Amino acid sequence: MSDPPKYILEGLEKQSPETLREIAQIAAEMADNKERQLVTELEEKEIDDRPKDLDRDDAPSNATLTTKEINGNRYYYWQWREGEKIKSEYIRPVDPKR
Repeated sequence: MSDPPKYILEGLEKQSPETLREIAQIAAEMADNKERQLVTELEEKEIDDRPKDLDRDDAPSNATLTTKEINGNRYYYWQWREGEKIKSEYIRPVDPKR
């Protein structure tokens, strides 16, 4: 963890214990919101990066598009969990020309 900026620490040192607890709660809520926002942005980017021809209606409802590298070649797979097992379904090469 990196140290907070000096100007923030100087301001915090002037606060009462009650105010510091309130600030800590606000900061924790802000951190939670920021993490949720980052996860949402990552999920949206993954959807945007997905090749349009892989939006299949017959993919398992809880499947995630993944890539696997085998012998130097990359392939698309649907991957999902069924109970304790992870299932995969081959789709096609990432580079269809190969």
